[in-house]
Amino acid sequence: MWLKTDLNRVKISGLLLSTGLFMASPSFASDPFCSNSNQSSLCSASLKEARQKLTEQFFTAYLVTDAPVKLLQDTQTLWQHRLQQCKTIQCFQQQFDTRLDELNLFISLNQTLTQHFLKYENGSVARPAVHLKIHQLSKDRIKIEGLAYRSPKNRPETQVVPFLAYTTPDQKAEIINNENDCKYQFSYEKAILKVLSQQTNCERFNGIYRLYD
Repeated sequence: MWLKTDLNRVKISGLLLSTGLFMASPSFASDPFCSNSNQSSLCSASLKEARQKLTEQFFTAYLVTDAPVKLLQDTQTLWQHRLQQCKTIQCFQQQFDTRLDELNLFISLNQTLTQHFLKYENGSVARPAVHLKIHQLSKDRIKIEGLAYRSPKNRPETQVVPFLAYTTPDQKAEIINNENDCKYQFSYEKAILKVLSQQTNCERFNGIYRLYD
């Protein structure tokens, strides 16, 4: 009979393989980010604590979150793609801080009443990533929030475009983003969400999203 710790090791190994964090180098155990990395800035001593903290938080989130594991895997892969675009210590640190905040939400919040959607293009997760979350706050209250990521080379305050709306179950097709007053049509088809706005400068959240469950 397998012990819980054995099962956790198997889960972690599978997760590392799926996200590309698993490295053949013996240095993996101490620093997976730098085992096969060509990013000298990423592997600098000044970022050692951030790399270690991120790795530990990632494993913790995987073991305790009630969000879909596939969501954790895909958002980690998308984050790694953004991280690889950085060239400076400041950029790397900002990306580590952003991902730590995301992982903290996976760990601390009850995800069972939240539907997670990632935008897809041509059969794959869109890059830059766009993530929408639909929270069932109560029987008559729904919160929709999201982030559309931009280049990490942008100024910190312009690296994401936020989405926030409140609605009810019978009004969840017509949505207004409180952040910029953009109006959207939400169309739900089983595990597919289609989002469309006809307004200028509101196109960033347009597209087809897939539900993670």
